[in-house]
Amino acid sequence: MFDFSQSGIRNLLLRALPPEAFEMLQPHMRPVELPLKFEMVTPEVPTEVVYFLERGLASLVATNSDDESVEVGHIGHDGMAGAHVLLKVNQTPNRTFIQVEGSGISVPVSALLSAVEQVPSANDVLLRYVHCCELQLAHSALANARYTMPERLARWILMCHDRLQNDDLPLTHEFLGLMLGVRRSGVTDQTHFLEGIHAIKATRGNIKVVDRSKLEDLAGGSYGVPEQEYEKHIGLPIRRS
Repeated sequence: MFDFSQSGIRNLLLRALPPEAFEMLQPHMRPVELPLKFEMVTPEVPTEVVYFLERGLASLVATNSDDESVEVGHIGHDGMAGAHVLLKVNQTPNRTFIQVEGSGISVPVSALLSAVEQVPSANDVLLRYVHCCELQLAHSALANARYTMPERLARWILMCHDRLQNDDLPLTHEFLGLMLGVRRSGVTDQTHFLEGIHAIKATRGNIKVVDRSKLEDLAGGSYGVPEQEYEKHIGLPIRRS
């Protein structure tokens, strides 16, 4: 059996759990590779396994009956895919899939729910994470309504930068379009703007963060509140210094 230790886990949520809850989950943990486009949550299908990311980036995507889609949240080493099960909902119309390949830890939903039932403080930690996800969604709505396209793109790039822990972000125009809710041509215009202020360098399938401070200045108040709430309530910063 793969040897998991809480101190060596890269996923921040698992590290934040009370030790007794982590020990209950240990026998059920399985290491998983998460290739590009791997679907972790399928719309309207009961969720039987949750995923705690260690590396990579997942997108939480909302799709309507007109087949219109937009990304409403990011999941990286800060979180888990399938958090709706913590609210006693076993399926969702939203989809969660891998946008940047990586790896993680899978846990059966039955084992997770058993652990949080027996260790109420673990349930508290994970519900605080759900609160942070709701804030991320709320601030996405705020950004979409009140901020310009370059400001919104700067926000999303900062969020990716936090979770991938690398200046080179393997983000395609398709992914950026899903984040912003625009066509590929619109993405090109916005990346050229950020290149023009020397904040990023865009090449095919990659965004290199050249000057994070310029992205933060451009994003302004659209970025930062959910990240601060995460550190406040989970006890660990999303971005490593």
